[in-house]
Formats: sequence, structure tokens, C-alpha cells
Amino acid sequence: QAHLVESGGGLVQAGGSLRLSCAASGRTFKTYTIGWFRQAPGKERVLVAGITSSASTSSGSTTYYADAVKGRFSISRDYAKNTVSLQMDSLEPEDTAVYYCAADRYSHNSVSRTERDYAFWGRGTQVTVSA
Repeated sequence: QAHLVESGGGLVQAGGSLRLSCAASGRTFKTYTIGWFRQAPGKERVLVAGITSSASTSSGSTTYYADAVKGRFSISRDYAKNTVSLQMDSLEPEDTAVYYCAADRYSHNSVSRTERDYAFWGRGTQVTVSA
């Protein structure tokens, strides 16, 4: 089991930065793959970044970024604090969305882009980027 809570959202001007954090409870969180999804008004929820766990494989963790955020967003995790962060730089109005973190118990070698693979979800945090 894992309980996830997002924080760090807010209003920022285009070109600015925000850092989202996903805090988790549950000792098995360290082994889960974590994804950051976003849902803009009227659009489907999509994966923007994800990171596997170095605690569940011998090859270290791997990351995934959607094309729309490559080079601007960076995902990282702190195993001691049980957190996963999403650093978002050079924000654009198109990044406006509710951002969710989610945990996948079973995908260890790569980040799944399938929403149904993520069993645990936070409630989301709003990110608004003004032009």
C-alpha cells in the first residue's frame, strides 16, 4: 500500500519554474515505479515523467519523459525521505494542468505509460502557467 500526497503547485509566469513533490507513506514505496501524470481541462490524463526504483533492480533506476517536456522537466527521487520530485523549468502555458503522482508496483525495468498499471494515486496539485 502507498498513500501519495503532491505539493508544490501554483501560479507561475511563462518561462518560470516550479518544483513538485510527491510524498509517500508505506515502506514498499521505495520499490515502486513513480509516474507524474497531468490532465489539462478537456484532455486526457497523460504521463509526463516517470522513474523506476534502483531498489528493485540491479541496474539502477531509469527515467522517462514525454516529448513535450524533454529538456525542461527533471524527475528525481529521495529514498531516505520517500519522495519523488519533478523539477519543471521553462514552463509554458501549455503545461497548465492538474499534476498527479502515481505508483506502479510491478513495472521495475521501465516506466509504464499505461495509466491502469498505476495502483496508487495522489489527489493532484494545480499548475497554472500564465502567458
